[in-house]
Amino acid sequence: MSSEFRRIVPEGGKVERLETGFQFTEGPVWNVKGGYLLFSDIPGNRIKKWTPKDGISDFRAPSGKSNGLTLDRKGRLIACEHANRRVSRTEEDGAIVTIASHYKGKKLNSPNDVVVKSDGSIYFSDPPYGLNPIFGTLEEQELPFCGVYRLSPDGNDLSLLINDSVPNGLAFSPDESLLYIADTEMNHIRVFDVKDNGKTTNGRIFAEISGEPLAPDGMKVDSEGNVYVTGKGGSGCSIQKGEGLGLSQSLNYLQTYVGEIEIGRPFTSQPGLLYIGFVST
Repeated sequence: MSSEFRRIVPEGGKVERLETGFQFTEGPVWNVKGGYLLFSDIPGNRIKKWTPKDGISDFRAPSGKSNGLTLDRKGRLIACEHANRRVSRTEEDGAIVTIASHYKGKKLNSPNDVVVKSDGSIYFSDPPYGLNPIFGTLEEQELPFCGVYRLSPDGNDLSLLINDSVPNGLAFSPDESLLYIADTEMNHIRVFDVKDNGKTTNGRIFAEISGEPLAPDGMKVDSEGNVYVTGKGGSGCSIQKGEGLGLSQSLNYLQTYVGEIEIGRPFTSQPGLLYIGFVST
């Protein structure tokens, strides 16, 4: 292990299992204000909640077989719902509203992952992985492509950014000048420049994620710009250094299907902790 990797992942660092018994976990997001973790159990059709004090409980059931979760700038939960083929928002009063479900009159495939930019715009990926009864609903794909979309801050304009891949995980660089997009089918991550108007340009390969299919999957970026990448089997959870500088070393204790990852701070005196959703094999 390189010294740089050990600076990020100290030798002797321990993995703590918060809970088990789920079917397929995804989408962890840390709520700083509330001091709790949310994550999806897709086939279980639930969003689960974990707090350091009380442990695991149900946050929402049914969840529309949600996958990716994030919070908007007001702290409201944004969820990619496979079964409902939509992106939803939970209002402060608990009401759940649809913010994106169709593109040019056709149903979205099955929104998968979502990130919110500081200006309030919402970016989400839309592969077909939820068009089956286990992870979503058995329905026909209406759009002839899989896309990454941007919903404007006012919610009135849904723009298609890319449609030439099968996108999965999304993440912004710390300054939001770059958007990372995982392509699970091609075993690589692309990075795009983000223009002032929020559109993307200059797509290029950021990292090749070798190994079994179903990698890369979810991603997160820390405050230094390190990209934490999840995936299946030997890829486990790896770290890519900035703009392709290639730390690219696995957290070897996670050699299983790792679907998503979150960086949270449960106590203000602690550094960032990794919250990782995976399926034991």
